[in-house]
Formats: sequence, C-alpha cells, structure tokens
Amino acid sequence: MRNRSVTYLPEVTFHALADPTRLAVLELLRGEPRSVGQIAGAFPISRPAISKHLRQLHKARLVLESRRGRHRFYRLNVAPLEAVDLWLERYRMFWAANLSNLKWFVEQEHAREMGKVSGKGPSKAPSKRK
Repeated sequence: MRNRSVTYLPEVTFHALADPTRLAVLELLRGEPRSVGQIAGAFPISRPAISKHLRQLHKARLVLESRRGRHRFYRLNVAPLEAVDLWLERYRMFWAANLSNLKWFVEQEHAREMGKVSGKGPSKAPSKRK
C-alpha cells in the first residue's frame, strides 16, 4: 500500500457537523471508543438511524471504525476538526482586525461627540485586556 497524505475538506466536515445528533455522537465519543449498540443506546432514535449518522461521520473521517469479532467500535478522529480549525484561523484574524478597526471608529465617534479627538489610528493587532 502506498503512503498517501490525507486531505480533510472543511465543507465535508461542516456538512457532517450540521446535524445535532451527529454532534452529540461526537461528544459521546470524546471519552472512549464505543460500540454501535452503546452509541444507539444513548439516543432515543432507532439503531438504523444511528448507523446512518455514523456513516456520515465516517465519510467525513470524523470517526474511525474498528471491529472486534462481530462488533463495530467507533472512536473520534480529531484530525478533520484540526483542519477546520486551521481553515477558520484565517477568518479569526480577519474578524479580529475588523473588530479592532470598528472599536477605534466607535471610540473616535464617541470622542468627537464629547469634544475630544485623538489623532491616532487603529492599531494593527487587537489589544488584549484582562
């Protein structure tokens, strides 16, 4: 078998995470791997419905499947979530800068209304206050 890198696509991951039941399954799997029966027992829906959710999570590579005898066990795979976090980082930086600019603008408008105007522009990096 060839060594191949795995690419996680945020849109596939987002689609899988869009359902509250699938989110709850992932939360359940944070602790330890569980069998399909254990997962299904934690929800008020049918086992076939849980199996459909697990297939979607497996397709998005959010869970990994293993077999022991005739039982299937699922465990959380955090790699796709890390890929989404990396993808979102670009937007965090964008919003931090824009919110910093908005803060500066609002403060300038408030100061202008109060009769005090500062000549300084917004800082490049958002300030960190305690």
